[in-house]
Amino acid sequence: MVSVGSIVEGKVVSVMPFGAFVDIGDKQSGLVHISEISSRYVKDINECVKKGDTVKVKVIKIDDSGKISLSIKQTEEKREKISKSSAEAKGPVRPAEIDWRASSSDSLSFEDKLSKFKQDSDEKMQTLRRNNDSKRSGGYSRKSSHSF
Repeated sequence: MVSVGSIVEGKVVSVMPFGAFVDIGDKQSGLVHISEISSRYVKDINECVKKGDTVKVKVIKIDDSGKISLSIKQTEEKREKISKSSAEAKGPVRPAEIDWRASSSDSLSFEDKLSKFKQDSDEKMQTLRRNNDSKRSGGYSRKSSHSF
């Protein structure tokens, strides 16, 4: 029997638009609501979990009727805290030691993203300056054609 706060491994038995049902053993299953899948915004749950996936979940609630609420997100947060505390124990991290590459499907490195952002920003600033200059040089004039 699981208790609130325990972290267990389970198998995704079905995926619905609102969450995933996970078999946690001992003939028990629970729901991981879509809001508890990831710390990032999840638009389509099928991009995060699939039927048959093995996942680590935390039991966050067991209601009076025995329904179990689970969270994948809270197990990730715990791992991040552990990594941060172990990193702090090693001492300060120098920028050269940090892996800036994207962890998702985005294949651009941090430096490439920063370069692209700067280029886009420069282009937008040039466009704004051109528009502003054309307004000053009479691009928009309010000359009245009426003489009273």
